[in-house]
Amino acid sequence: MGVNSKFILTGDTSQIDLPKKNESGLLQAMRILGGIEGVSVIKFDERDIVRHKLVRRIVKAYEEEENDSAEKKF
Repeated sequence: MGVNSKFILTGDTSQIDLPKKNESGLLQAMRILGGIEGVSVIKFDERDIVRHKLVRRIVKAYEEEENDSAEKKF
């Protein structure tokens, strides 16, 4: 990394197919690096999808399922 360098790491957390006991490197990087000054984590949602409307609805359905599952844990 040199002076004035910028890095972009992209990923889709809805595409992680690891067993639940294994932490994704993407999620780990977001958790560990997200609090460092100079590092930004930007999360997109279904409003950011400019493809077919059906793709937007599918992504939204998965997000809702993920939120429902997270709520059931508590």
